[in-house]
Amino acid sequence: MNQHNKTILEKANAAVAEGDNEGFLFFCTDDVTWTFVGDRILQGKEAVRQYMATTYVEPPKFMVENIIAEGEFVTALGKISMKNENGVEVNYTYCDVWQFRDGKMAALKAFVIETGS
Repeated sequence: MNQHNKTILEKANAAVAEGDNEGFLFFCTDDVTWTFVGDRILQGKEAVRQYMATTYVEPPKFMVENIIAEGEFVTALGKISMKNENGVEVNYTYCDVWQFRDGKMAALKAFVIETGS
């Protein structure tokens, strides 16, 4: 199961990198929850869809450094860069902890720190 969940996350992230938000959402449960620690919580696939439509106007660039899978959890550590609302590219370091349910991504706890533009 660990490798299966890890593969799902890799496919989902590849979809985001290609600008295919619906391809990403295919791998999520309908009641998916995204928690951006210290910022906001998104409840449900539609909320995530709206967030992605406004935040990922251009696909973000990922550099995954480590993926660690254990049971129903997959943790990804890395760097991401994306353009802000002013078109300036901003760099972040992140740690995403995904919880899987029935082969789909059901919950995300994201720790994201801006590292500059």
